Order: sequence, then structure tokens, then C-alpha cells
Amino acid sequence: MKIGIDARLFGPKTAGGGLGRYIQQLITHLQKLDHENEYVLFLRKSNWEEFKETPNFKKVMADYHWYTLEEQIKMPQKVRAEKLDLMHYPHFNVPIMARTRFIMTIHDLILLEHPTTRATTLGPLKYKLKFAGYKKVISQGLRRAKEIIAVSEYTKKSILKYFPKTVAQKIHVIHEAASELAQEDATDPTKDMEFLSSRQIRRPFLLYVGNSYPHKNLETLTRAFRKILEAKPDLQLVLAGQENYFSKRVEKDARELGLKVPEQVNFTGFIPDKDLPKLFRQASLYVFPSLLEGFGLPPLEAMNFGLPVASSNSSCLPETLGSAAIYFNPKDIDDMAGAIIQGLDNQALRKTLINAGNLQLQKYSWEKMAKETLEIYRRAY
Repeated sequence: MKIGIDARLFGPKTAGGGLGRYIQQLITHLQKLDHENEYVLFLRKSNWEEFKETPNFKKVMADYHWYTLEEQIKMPQKVRAEKLDLMHYPHFNVPIMARTRFIMTIHDLILLEHPTTRATTLGPLKYKLKFAGYKKVISQGLRRAKEIIAVSEYTKKSILKYFPKTVAQKIHVIHEAASELAQEDATDPTKDMEFLSSRQIRRPFLLYVGNSYPHKNLETLTRAFRKILEAKPDLQLVLAGQENYFSKRVEKDARELGLKVPEQVNFTGFIPDKDLPKLFRQASLYVFPSLLEGFGLPPLEAMNFGLPVASSNSSCLPETLGSAAIYFNPKDIDDMAGAIIQGLDNQALRKTLINAGNLQLQKYSWEKMAKETLEIYRRAY
């Protein structure tokens, strides 16, 4: 079987964030598992060098930006030229004119469940047109896909809430997993401290890793943090994620609240995978205030380093994190602040969360995800 994967969002540094990590881990583990089928990966110039070909995994340039007319027109042509048996679109953006047999992965339906013009740099009219296009693309994709992967039961329920129940028989829930971040310098804490110092990070600190899109709810987190500072004036909030329009807006809002940047709220910019362990090892608590997620990878990554987690109780997060987090209402500043303080101060609770985190992590595996996805390829073919 000759299988194509749309890998234009490959890697955690792309605009895909968690989606980019999902694609990266899927391909990495398929390379280990499958030496029988042939794979064609479609990449962009920006991530072309991140993937190294192996005997049955080749790459093809498809430098078309996602969510564009160019993607809709040129991607199907590029895919057809490879004469594939099956194509995997790991996101909802399946070109309407795609004719090659395909499966798709749905991570979330944030644009439907949390529609807001604050999530775009487009004007109101262009946003309406884009929103209509989004609904058309995802509806067509779901209808025509041979099989559909949802990354959580919550995402499956969301699909069935907004789209015809006839797709239910095609949906398969396949969970993601905590990323395998290297810890080569784990025995040398001085390297951790040198890194923190280079980024103006000081202990103790709260940690958030991810993007700054509106549904991530970072403005509410900064308001809760301002309240926490009344009891813990030495605490720092570290927001690690790629700098862009949305992170700058959160930073502007933090400054308007009277918070000092970077002394109190530190916007680190993008942190490469090799340095993320230094943050997870040295943080006092991981905080995940999101209003909506499809799976929720970062809190699991934190648990992988024995870091206690305080999380929003919204969407899929109780499903993903189970009893391994202290939960709060993401829209309630006082509740968020209270949970965070409890997560910092209650030593018995912290120990319980760390132990529960170790157990929760055992439920997920990227290898298992790849194996189950390979079964979907065979089923669709």
C-alpha cells in the first residue's frame, strides 16, 4: 500500500503546535513499526529539513499554506501525482477537490465551539467568509472520508453534535500521548539554572507551555496570577510559546493589569524540545487554563517530569488527565487562583498528584497510537 500523509504542519515549531507534535510522533513511530508499506510525506520549505527520509518514507515538497485557496487547488494535484492508495489528512483541512481515497484526524472543533473574531487577524467580513469556508471544508471531509480518527471521546461527541450522526460508524477514538523529551542533562542541575538565568526565569515559578490563542484563556490566568501575587509576591509566571500576534496581545493585557514583564510574567518565546525539560524540572506547578481542548498534551508532558498539574475542568481535560490534576473553573478567577495556591502549598496533595500522574501516563503511548492508526489505514484501504 502506498500511503500519503499531509505533513505540512510537521514539528512542534509550526503553527500547528500540538498538531505538529502529533504528526511528528505519528510518522516517527510508523517508521519504526511499518517496513512493508510505502509512505509519501508532503512538507513545506519551513519544515523540509526536519524530516530525514528512510527506505520506505520519502518526502515531497508541497509548499502551500494551510487554510488557503492555493491549498484547495494545488494540494489535490500534488497528491494525485503520487498515485497513492490512501491519503491521511491529520487535520480538518481536506481539500474539497481531493479525489484520492482518504482518512482524516479531527483534533477539535474549536472554531465551532468557541467562535470569536479575537481568534483571527482578519476583519469581520473576511472572518465570516473564512468561517463559512471552514464549515464547508470540514463537512465535506467528514462525509467523504473512509474513516475518521478523533483524539478523544470529547472530540467524537463534538463531531456528532455538529454534523450528521451518519458519520458515527466511521469515527475511531485514538488517544495521543506525552511527548518523549530527552533528558540528557537531568543529572546536572547547574545547566537548568544557567538556562533559566539566560531567559530571566527565577524560581519559584508557575509554568504554561503552548500557544496564546484566545481559547487558551491566558488573560484570565494573568488576572488570577495578579491575585496570587498578594499572597506570594516572589512567584513568577512563565508563559512559554512562540511569539506572535496573540502572545503580544496577552503581554499588552498583562502590562495594563500592572504586572511587570518579564520580572513577574515572563514571555519566553519558543522553547525548543531540548530545553523544555529544564522548565518542567524546575517549575513549581504546571497550569493549564484552557477553555477548550481536543486532547491536552502539555499537562501530560508536565506529569512526565513529576510536575503537579492544576487544570481547567473544561472539555476533554478531565477525560485526559483523570485524577492526576487539581481542577478549576476556567472562567472563575478566584477558583483558578485558589486551586493554584492549593497546588503550591498542599504538600500531601502535590504528592498525590505526582503519583496519580505517573499512573495516568501509562494509559497513553505514541507507539500504541501509531499501531492503531496503521490499523485504520488497512481498514480504509
